[in-house]
Amino acid sequence: MDVKVYMQQVGRQARAASREMAKSDTNAKNTALTAMAHAIQRDAAKLLEANAIDMAAAKTAGLDSAMLDRLSLTEKGIVSMAEGLLQIAALPDPVGEITDLNFRPSGIQVGRMRVPLGVVGIIYEARPNVTADAAGLCLKSGNAAILRGGSEAMHSNQAIAACVREGLKAAGLPENSVQVIETTDRAAVGELITMREFVDVIVPRGGKGLIERLINEARIPVIKHLHGVCHVYIDDKADQEKAIKIADNAKTSRYGTCNTMETLLVAEGVAQSVLPPLCKIYQDKGVELRGCEASRAIVPQMLAATEEDWTTEYLAPILSIRVVKDMDAAIDHINTYSSQHTESIVTEDYSRARRFLREVDSSSVMVNASTRFADGFEYGLGAEIGISTDKIHARGPVGLEGLTSQKYIVLGEGHVRG
Repeated sequence: MDVKVYMQQVGRQARAASREMAKSDTNAKNTALTAMAHAIQRDAAKLLEANAIDMAAAKTAGLDSAMLDRLSLTEKGIVSMAEGLLQIAALPDPVGEITDLNFRPSGIQVGRMRVPLGVVGIIYEARPNVTADAAGLCLKSGNAAILRGGSEAMHSNQAIAACVREGLKAAGLPENSVQVIETTDRAAVGELITMREFVDVIVPRGGKGLIERLINEARIPVIKHLHGVCHVYIDDKADQEKAIKIADNAKTSRYGTCNTMETLLVAEGVAQSVLPPLCKIYQDKGVELRGCEASRAIVPQMLAATEEDWTTEYLAPILSIRVVKDMDAAIDHINTYSSQHTESIVTEDYSRARRFLREVDSSSVMVNASTRFADGFEYGLGAEIGISTDKIHARGPVGLEGLTSQKYIVLGEGHVRG
């Protein structure tokens, strides 16, 4: 296969399909989404079978546990994929929405209309559920999508893609509005991120190496986050039972996700009472603890944390812990070391909670909740195409609104400018 010729063909097909998608009605889009969901539920056994092939090959290739976790597709995961598509179908269609319409002194009306971005290229590693999530979100927001999954998930992605195509066909929408790249050649990524004439935005879902490559080589705007160094701060005004529950969940519910807590901060006023029972939970679950000097004085079994630990996304059962003087010190630590993904404070003090929300500069900031909620599905977006830590256009989990833009519209009745 000549990869350049193949990708140019995919790009042309996507651009043509995007023009059809931009004018497709809400009913057709919802019909496609519902048909996709039903096809995924019906073909659950086929999807699991395809995923088993990918998992076996990944284990033979020696992929790490975090990658295997992301690659794995379970019955529960298949139900969530279908549910996500149905949730997207139930969401309001953002395309064509007119806001801020008002009269100007000249007599014209000026407002803004929400419109699709056009062609969205999604590059992702493992995570076969992204195939369904991305297809659904791009479809509902009126975009065409080019999906380039990792070679480790090829069988899983193609099985899900068959369900997507079936849904598009059932609704009479162009099948090329969602294309899953069929080659594992890495050159396809290089072509995709430089085809400015065909692709409007790139969304990466993968490891730091992939995203750094795209930042350096892409000639198309990228919606991205580089890594997830997420924090939970237990304040000295926290409900300690609540704090232990949240800090446990934020770290141990899943180790290989970008919204998993990697650093725990504890106010010195409660460290003596909170750390021993919480660290026992971590140790019972096999989590390696790396602490500051004050933390290790309370729980001596901890290893000594290094400066590098505060900026590390482990994606593994490893946690860094720091005792801080107060909330000011916690906020200073977060704004120094955070990747601006997700941070949470556990406190019963309303004023401190409000300050934390205002002063912590991350894309998701929480009060009395696990960082694991930083997810498009949990935020009511139906699903997410990715998480952005950028500050322009889209920030946080990117759903339908993040896959659209706005243009100004002017309504007149023969108005001319004097």
